[in-house]
Amino acid sequence: MRRVFAVLTVLLALVVAAEFFFAASGAFGSGALYRPHHALGYVTFLLPLVMAVVAGVAKLPRRLIWLPAVVVALTGVQVVIAKVARTLDDPTGPLVFGLHAVNGMAIAAVVGLVLRQALAGARVRSGQPA
Repeated sequence: MRRVFAVLTVLLALVVAAEFFFAASGAFGSGALYRPHHALGYVTFLLPLVMAVVAGVAKLPRRLIWLPAVVVALTGVQVVIAKVARTLDDPTGPLVFGLHAVNGMAIAAVVGLVLRQALAGARVRSGQPA
C-alpha cells in the first residue's frame, strides 16, 4: 500500500504541475486554454481524498493522512478565492485573484512535502536506504 500511496502522490505532483501550466496558458492565451486548469482542479481536490483513505487503510504515519487533507482544504480555498475575485467589479478583483496563485504555491509546497515523505517511505519498505 505504501507504493500505491507513493504512485498516487507522484500523480498528484504531476497534476499540480499541469495546473500551473494550464493556468499560465489560459492567462496568456485564449479562454479555451484555461479549461484544463478548471477540470484538473477537481482532480486536485479528489485525489488527495483518495490518498488520505489509502494512507489510513495502510496505517501510514498520521502526517501522510492529514497532509493530503490539507491539500483538499487549500483546494477548497482556491474555489472561494476565484468566486470572490469574480464578484468584485473593481480593481481589487485581480488583486484578490492573485491570492489564487499564492495559494497554488502553498498547495505545491504541501504536495512536495508529501511526495518526499511518500517516496522515502516506499524506499524504506522496499529495503532500499532512505
